[in-house]
Amino acid sequence: MAQSPTMELKRSVAPYEQIDLKASLKQIANTIPPLLLLWFAAYLSLSVSYWLTLPIVIAAAGFMVRTFILFHDCCHQSFFKNKLANDILGTITGILTLVPYEQWKRSHAIHHATSGNLDKRGVGDVWLMTVQEYAEASLWTKIRYTIYRHPLVLFGLGPIALFLLQHRFNRKAARGKERWNLYLTNVGIVGLYSLLIWLIGWQAFLLIQGPIFFLASAMGIWLFYVQHQFEDSYFEKEEEWSYVQAAVEGSSYYKLPKVLQWISGNIGFHHVHHLSPRVPNYNLEKAHEAAPPLKMATTVTFRTSLKALRYRLWNEETHTFMSFREARAYIARTQTAKPKEHPLAAKAEAAKARVVPARPRLQGD
Repeated sequence: MAQSPTMELKRSVAPYEQIDLKASLKQIANTIPPLLLLWFAAYLSLSVSYWLTLPIVIAAAGFMVRTFILFHDCCHQSFFKNKLANDILGTITGILTLVPYEQWKRSHAIHHATSGNLDKRGVGDVWLMTVQEYAEASLWTKIRYTIYRHPLVLFGLGPIALFLLQHRFNRKAARGKERWNLYLTNVGIVGLYSLLIWLIGWQAFLLIQGPIFFLASAMGIWLFYVQHQFEDSYFEKEEEWSYVQAAVEGSSYYKLPKVLQWISGNIGFHHVHHLSPRVPNYNLEKAHEAAPPLKMATTVTFRTSLKALRYRLWNEETHTFMSFREARAYIARTQTAKPKEHPLAAKAEAAKARVVPARPRLQGD
């Protein structure tokens, strides 16, 4: 029996799910030691000039993003074949990137299982409202959403709110393993930062770690944002939603310069990653090249990705993103086009509803 295109596409990616231990160890070696060396170089440069320190901390922020990619692969159990090895490295890199491993692993798995599903929003994703929801929302909700979606909030306050505050607390329904992993992560962060402050002083620590943390976390949020918020993205209600379509059509191919592609651990091949999260980051490009249908995914460059800054609301009718201004004009247009119901007709319908007898209750109802 012939296989469906969906099954054929998933089968074409399956060979690239194989984990290469040497490649994984090589990535650890070319990611974490350089991060530590750049951190030390930034400290030494403080005695010369902070202008010399800044380019070093920018480079270190890039390696912090790359460290997060290793963490990310561990969450998908795609970095090592051994689960314990993934958990240990994931927890260590979680301390370095300020993210609790077990908590994020859970929320990110939900993100993968529900990405593009309008009926299952809210866990592991960016807050998104449809044009219709925005039109019907209360004034307070509109104000909160408008503030939330502003670039200065998403990429300015967002890193602080997410990485410094939200990730420091357990969710109410968290179970033992998730709770204890967060406690361990917090203790690890406090211990590491206390040691560094004791060694070099709090001022030097803030001058180095402050910009590294902010730049790396802002870059991380930006990558996540543009890989799902693009012009021809995919969002559907539960009954129309498809996992494969959400992966290939709702995740972009973020085509970056080779240096940035390497720093970001090939996560720009996001459509491949969503189709098969078990593909290690070092195999994503190979899988993309091997499956012709994957090359049809929406390609976003750095220049075109900047357009995503104006995307605020998803229009279910046109299947496009809209700015607030475009959405308000669209709402006004559609409301004007709707025929107004005569008030007497509405009263007649209401009176008719009042005189309809209730359904008699049957035994056992």
